[in-house]
Amino acid sequence: MTLESRLDDWSRGWRGPLFAALVALIAGLPGLFAMPPLDRDESRFAQATSQMLETGDYVVIKFQDQPRFKKPVGIHWLQAMSVKAFSDAEDRRIWAYRIPSLLGAMLAAAACAWGAAALLDPRTGLLAGSILGATFLLSTEAFIAKTDAALCGGTTLAMAALARIYAAHLKGETANKWTKLAFWIGLSVAALIKGPVGLLVAFFALAALAIWDRKAAWMKDLGWTWGLILFCAICLPWAMMITVATDGAFWGAAVGGDLAPKLAGGQEGHAGPFGYHTLLAPLLSFPATLLLPAGLVVGWTKRNEPGVRFAVCWLVPTWLMFEILPTKLVHYELPAYGALAMLMAAAVREPLARWPRRIGAGLSVLMAALLAAVAVYGQVKFGAKNDLVWTVLAAGLALAAGIAGAVLLLRHHSVRALVTAGVLGIGAHIALTAGLIPRLEPLFLSKDIADALDTARLSPRSGAAGPVALTGYSEPSLIFQLGTATELTTGEGAADAVAEGRPAVVESREEKPFREALTALGLTPRPVAVIQGLNYSDGDDEKLTLYRGEPQIEEEEPAR
Repeated sequence: MTLESRLDDWSRGWRGPLFAALVALIAGLPGLFAMPPLDRDESRFAQATSQMLETGDYVVIKFQDQPRFKKPVGIHWLQAMSVKAFSDAEDRRIWAYRIPSLLGAMLAAAACAWGAAALLDPRTGLLAGSILGATFLLSTEAFIAKTDAALCGGTTLAMAALARIYAAHLKGETANKWTKLAFWIGLSVAALIKGPVGLLVAFFALAALAIWDRKAAWMKDLGWTWGLILFCAICLPWAMMITVATDGAFWGAAVGGDLAPKLAGGQEGHAGPFGYHTLLAPLLSFPATLLLPAGLVVGWTKRNEPGVRFAVCWLVPTWLMFEILPTKLVHYELPAYGALAMLMAAAVREPLARWPRRIGAGLSVLMAALLAAVAVYGQVKFGAKNDLVWTVLAAGLALAAGIAGAVLLLRHHSVRALVTAGVLGIGAHIALTAGLIPRLEPLFLSKDIADALDTARLSPRSGAAGPVALTGYSEPSLIFQLGTATELTTGEGAADAVAEGRPAVVESREEKPFREALTALGLTPRPVAVIQGLNYSDGDDEKLTLYRGEPQIEEEEPAR
């Protein structure tokens, strides 16, 4: 039995979407458990969700005592349900907060396979979903507890349903109500997770299809009346509650303080030139990079085919939107990667031309070498001798994926090249994100601090009374691990905490005022441990000292 015939068997009916979801599960699950809490967005989301569980307030989003009015509440509700089902807010287990992201990635891969199968063919659909699930971008977002993988799941579900509605129209048929329901649920979930992004992706695709086909009558069949009612029923209740609870402050902060700065310039220093996302696409789409040039060629040469046309109308407007946006982060284009996966999968239906094969092979080897170099650099800069096995494994699998895929592609075995590169590439991703990176301890200061406090039985997690005081270092990952009551203060405030019998974590720049204040209180510093490493959020080398609390003992008044 040939590989192609096996793929045909695996792609029949619901096997294709399930297989694609399994690929996404395998690629993302190891990192979900292995990676410590990450700064800064992941830990902010997780901490805000934890506070919802602690307070019972599922409307107003807060990080400690500060309102966090940036994104809608959807991801927090999903995380809260996950934590309630599998863990507890007091346990501070980050993996429980990541499950919605993993499920979002699995949904995106399954939906991509489902939608592509209707417009292309089942085998191509299976390949498209598997490509999306295996990409380094989605499989990395799958273990990070924030909005992007879940947004990709909702948006891709909506676009896959739209693809099936479009395919039914081309056949002169009417899509069933379940497909239309999937379209509106996907849009509703995406809106409740990240506002207008999913809506814009669908709107731009519909507009592009209407212009290209010069007809839009089939769009009346989307179920607008009951669909909009369903959308409002899902999204409006929280919108009304947050408006009342904050007197409208949420919308002023979300639009004026978060969205508007992204449109006006590079928010928080995250600016980039036009072409930023295009330049990163070969790396973020690895291990399917070898088909990237061929997919783009198919997008042009086969543009009159309905499936290719739909993918282009999905991909190009969304891609341009984020390239034009002044603020740029690597994950912004994720809602468009399903369309890119469709084009790359469509490319293997026929023998590839010479130059797309050569360029794809070259890019594949280059990206593999870059990933191997990242693994080696991490080991040399931050690793220890016992991390060398993971370094060799991650670098070796990445190079094997790039080189083996390139060789097979150049020999005209495009499907075999994709499958081989995919299997080895997923292995490289697992070795890198679940094996090597979590062991690079100097990069995870918060984890080391929390572990040291646990060892000394000074952490709230180990039963110590009173919150830990932090000065000079206030990363959200440490606040998440130590609890909502963690105190952010100055050197003098940390000395007061020690005087009250509470532990303090003091960064070296605050060491002098801390010791001076402690001396003024008549106390002697009692260091427990010293943690050194790199704060990757701002690039600073940090040295943090953990101090044990030393309460003052009041002198007893002499008896009279």
